[in-house]
Amino acid sequence: MSTPPPADRRTLIADTAIGLVADAGLRGLTHRAVDGAAGLPAGSTSYYFRTRTALISACYGRLAELDLADVDDGSPLGAAPPVLAVVPPDRDAAAAALAGLLYRWLTVGRERQLARFELSLEAARNPELQADLHRAGQGARVRAAGIAAALGSDRPEEAAELLVAWTEGLLYDRLAGALARSRPAPDLAELTAVARRMLAAALADPA
Repeated sequence: MSTPPPADRRTLIADTAIGLVADAGLRGLTHRAVDGAAGLPAGSTSYYFRTRTALISACYGRLAELDLADVDDGSPLGAAPPVLAVVPPDRDAAAAALAGLLYRWLTVGRERQLARFELSLEAARNPELQADLHRAGQGARVRAAGIAAALGSDRPEEAAELLVAWTEGLLYDRLAGALARSRPAPDLAELTAVARRMLAAALADPA
């Protein structure tokens, strides 16, 4: 078997690290554990990411890349709504697209979102990570601002901040909140109704 080039190996390491955090939390994230889970020779992870901080930073970048790829791909459902990367023509289409994205992250993307929450909290304790987390989060906000502007918002950046915050809050509540285990399975129709209300509120004229 050929050895993967460094760029691919970096991606493999980041993906493996994210998986370890999803499974065991940050306590399970060590260079040695990543080497073992990825099937790499001992010392490979520390060669590419010398410190734990560097490894977590790589996870931030990879998580942002994967989340934006989900935005570009649209919903995994059979009757997929329009992709958010291509600005929908109206609010109903935008709500359907956002609901599809939420559905994906609450189902097939569940573990990755849980890892993202846990990794993000580390930046609150480690100032060295704050700039990297900020950088990783900008892509979603830029994308949301573009969609808000196309949907008629006079203040697209403010609308984007609200949409991102509400999306984050909904995901956390459904995946890790106090009632997460007692909630019913994600339902696309219910998520579409929620997304419609989120968009209406975000795009409303400020008081």
